[in-house]
Amino acid sequence: MIDADNVYLSENKVSNRDKLLTLSTNLKVAIVGATGAVGKTLLELFDERNFDYGQIWLIASSRSAGQIIHHRGVNHQVYDLETFDFRGVDLVFSSAGTATSKNWGRRIAAQGPVVIDNTNAFRMEPDVGLIVPQVNSNQVLHKLKSRIIANPNCTTIPMVRALQPVHQEYSLNKLVISTYQAASGGGIAGLEQFTSGSQLVLDNPEAIPEAGRFQAPLPFNLIPRIDALLDSGFTLEEQKIAQESRKIMGLPKLNVTATAVRVPVMNCHSQAIYFECDSRLDYSRLTTILDDTGGIILYRGIGEAEGYPTPRGVSGSDHVHVGRVRIDPDNDRAGWMWVVSDNLRVGAALNAIQIAEDLIQSESSVLCASAY
Repeated sequence: MIDADNVYLSENKVSNRDKLLTLSTNLKVAIVGATGAVGKTLLELFDERNFDYGQIWLIASSRSAGQIIHHRGVNHQVYDLETFDFRGVDLVFSSAGTATSKNWGRRIAAQGPVVIDNTNAFRMEPDVGLIVPQVNSNQVLHKLKSRIIANPNCTTIPMVRALQPVHQEYSLNKLVISTYQAASGGGIAGLEQFTSGSQLVLDNPEAIPEAGRFQAPLPFNLIPRIDALLDSGFTLEEQKIAQESRKIMGLPKLNVTATAVRVPVMNCHSQAIYFECDSRLDYSRLTTILDDTGGIILYRGIGEAEGYPTPRGVSGSDHVHVGRVRIDPDNDRAGWMWVVSDNLRVGAALNAIQIAEDLIQSESSVLCASAY
């Protein structure tokens, strides 16, 4: 078991690769929400990234309990969250929805595991770190006494990854974001409703598909509302983008405003990002720093393959794709970029796994306590 009172293990630093490999292969892992879209993507990425563990438990609601999921040559039974005992588990990936996380997140963490939570339940909690490893990995252990690390929103993650090198060079002061978010953001149910509704309309143009997971029928439509509508007139999704980007980048006074739109696309979220800086922008330097940033693919040309990414060409990628970079001709301290990424991978499961990898590799990793 992990000792919650001994987070910073500076006296017991892991200093060699053999110990790290031993830790990872002994790691006891659980996935809450294992039957959902992000849960299934986590399992895919475990294989692709050679993420090792000693034991794994797949957990979901009572509706999905008893299902069998095949992974790494083994048939795994899905356990019921209501009855599962998390004592002895080192690391929990949680992606079963905000309501479930609010009900269970701290209860699970109190049993010992570190919980990497992929919902909105804890992102703005003062005792919980909100982590994008490429931006603020130095914060991964800073507030770990809560035993919970929050995985940011699926649009915030690629946005801050694309903007961090810009901020480091030019100091951001304002962002205007328009998002174009795919049906997969509504999970497996959202995808099924989108595909079946699309076929319904193709067969009968007068038919009206059900809204289902969305605020209006999505096939052949645009919906300028994602998540709850707030008293401010903005949606919760738009508020998340603003609040989370400030917290992750450490810029509490950053001026951020957003419009989030659901679009009839299967997978991959897109964003048009307007940014203003304290310093004048130089196009050559701006594109160079983006091109030199790990995990970003920059499109420099003018055709589709060279000049800008599209959701259809990016699905399944673990990179943040950036194109249409330009400087505002009326304001040389302002610019635009177009960002596309796989929301199930880059915007959710991949970031969670990279947080876990940081924990494993950290010399003061709390996970080392469970292995030694």
